[in-house]
Amino acid sequence: MKNNYPIKLLQLIALLAIAASSCKKSSTPAPTPASDAKPVTIGLFETDSTNVDRILIPISKIGTQKVIYNPIFDTGSTGLTMDADGIVPASMFTSASGFNISPGDSLVTPNGITITSHKFTMQYGNQLSSTTEYGNLAYASITIPDEAGNGVTIKRVPMFLYYKIIDQDNNKYPAHSGDIFGVGPGVSFSNSSIASPLSYYSPGTGLTNGFKLATLVAADFVSGKPAYVESLLTLGLTSADLNSSGFIMHPLSIADVGGYSPDIPGTITYEGKTDTTQLLFDTGTPMLTIIEDKKAASIGPLPENTVVTVKTFKGFTYTYTATGTNNFTELQNPLNTGDFRSIFSIYFFADNEFLTDYAGHQIGLKNN
Repeated sequence: MKNNYPIKLLQLIALLAIAASSCKKSSTPAPTPASDAKPVTIGLFETDSTNVDRILIPISKIGTQKVIYNPIFDTGSTGLTMDADGIVPASMFTSASGFNISPGDSLVTPNGITITSHKFTMQYGNQLSSTTEYGNLAYASITIPDEAGNGVTIKRVPMFLYYKIIDQDNNKYPAHSGDIFGVGPGVSFSNSSIASPLSYYSPGTGLTNGFKLATLVAADFVSGKPAYVESLLTLGLTSADLNSSGFIMHPLSIADVGGYSPDIPGTITYEGKTDTTQLLFDTGTPMLTIIEDKKAASIGPLPENTVVTVKTFKGFTYTYTATGTNNFTELQNPLNTGDFRSIFSIYFFADNEFLTDYAGHQIGLKNN
């Protein structure tokens, strides 16, 4: 997870109209309305490491410290999680006991990160395979490079700063192997103080707080060599994005935990049967689309060339053919996985565009 670019906040410029004065009385110049802000475009990295395709978002500064980190851009989770290694001085924490903070107190690092004494864990995966991170609630500004070569700085972003990461068998992972840039709606299931870093961005006059993800370039998933793809991500949604650009909008429901949920109700049809399910479109799932069917008599990979059709109750339809590679699809039973959602992997985003409207609490889907 390497590489980066520079920084700059989008600014609005108010223009003053200068009125001509008559020979008998002067007139007071009246300012014209501020011009509408423009959406900001950001490049992402597409990478394939041992056949695990990912998209990564570059971060060039955390607090006042310049960094080179590329966390996973994840539509299936909410909140920024970053490893403390290289960000927090080594004298301030250990992987065994965490940060040196008294209960009820907080710690401010030399580079401007505020780490609270609130400890908790973040967990990713399901009952069959999972990753657990141990850390604390923290706050810092972050900077993301933009296409203008300057960057976008988002101030005081709540995040999860972790000091240890293990798998379900208690094996430790290397530092920064679990950095996640979760852009889902709502708040983190682990801590309601944490939401998507992008939800704290102010896009400016005339724009709605949210993002668009363009169709991924399948050919740019190159093994071992991250490919920088321009303009994949757009911050700030226009009225046209929300009303006339072809996105089918899906209002989100509030869950008991986590607030607004990214899960969208719909149906999946495969092998001659149709099941009603909750659909999660997840860039953070790298290889495997999972169809959860509580009636499934057997579980395992769908046969190659199986045609799968996904329909949401709002009218979005997507059909693909299961293969042994990019569209590899597995049938599971939620009694085994502990997860009732059918999860569509990163390869869904190679065929479809995706939009999240934080202000209006809705997700847009569009065939490309």
